[in-house]
Amino acid sequence: MRPLVYLYTFVAVAALLLWAGAGALERADGLPGTGAIIVYNWGDYIDPDVLRRFEEETRIRVIYQTFDSNEAMLAKIRQGGTPFDVAVPSEYTVSRMIAEDLLIPLDHAKLPNLKNIDPLFLNLPFDPGNRYSVPYFWGTVGIAYNKDALGDGAIRGWNDLWDPDYRDSVLLIDGVREVMGMGLNSLGHSLNDTDLEHLTAAKAKLDALTPNVRAIVGDEIKFLLANEEAPIGVVWSGDAAEVIDENDAFDYVIPEEGTNLWFDTFVIPKTATNVDGAHAFINFMLDAEVAAQNTEYVRYSTPNREALAYLPPEITEDQRFYPDAETLRRLEVYRDLGRTMLSTYSELYLEFKMHRK
Repeated sequence: MRPLVYLYTFVAVAALLLWAGAGALERADGLPGTGAIIVYNWGDYIDPDVLRRFEEETRIRVIYQTFDSNEAMLAKIRQGGTPFDVAVPSEYTVSRMIAEDLLIPLDHAKLPNLKNIDPLFLNLPFDPGNRYSVPYFWGTVGIAYNKDALGDGAIRGWNDLWDPDYRDSVLLIDGVREVMGMGLNSLGHSLNDTDLEHLTAAKAKLDALTPNVRAIVGDEIKFLLANEEAPIGVVWSGDAAEVIDENDAFDYVIPEEGTNLWFDTFVIPKTATNVDGAHAFINFMLDAEVAAQNTEYVRYSTPNREALAYLPPEITEDQRFYPDAETLRRLEVYRDLGRTMLSTYSELYLEFKMHRK
């Protein structure tokens, strides 16, 4: 993947230069310059047609850059080298960004479409009153498995993955909290555990999983599963939905031991140079029809209550991706554990990855 990073960097720099040049031409021609915004989002996490529609309707150009982890996104924004106008952190990272004074408070008067969000997804502990963030998508971390190959119902929880029959059969998403959380949950501990003895035990149990792990990968996990490169994958729920769309041999389960209930959000970093454009973009994404279109593309669960009316029942009634209240009660939201504890998680996770080599 490293050559792609250089390619994306080149494209991003070229786009910035083109934007600057186009803005100068607009001013020279006496046209009102509408500017641009730089959006920093997860890979493959927005419908390109939605971006084009936003540009057409607002005349605000979107320069789009991607990241592959909350930690990478946070490090880039801390550096302050790129003037990101909108970013899409997960809930525990929002808490960290608030604590580090990295975000601009939102002007709710410029976000009239915020009324479309289900109140269940507002005023959550990581950002009371949604002063700094608004919901984008939500979902779970779970297990996609090939029911045709393994048998329907073969996988019900995390501990099933340690079955010796699944040697070289499991793909893991490359995420610190996700993989460490799997280890903690499999032992009956919280995803937010800070007990070093529990964390060390979770890492040891992950080491025991090594013979069953075929690879630890990024966004490509959904393509590998859909193409049956492996029969089991630890994935985010939206990736599982895409896999099932491509290959109906797969099913998705929310582990019986519990797992993560996550929220990704829109925020405006203090790096922003077009705050009005950022608000316009966020409000556009909160429009019910736009949110529905984007949900059908991304396949994660939308917090936009009004968008549900525009979505087919086979999406909104699928309890694997819109679980019932009883299931939701078994799930945990990641908390910001602080930089020191997060470093401990990261070190243990890196040791696990090195143990595989």
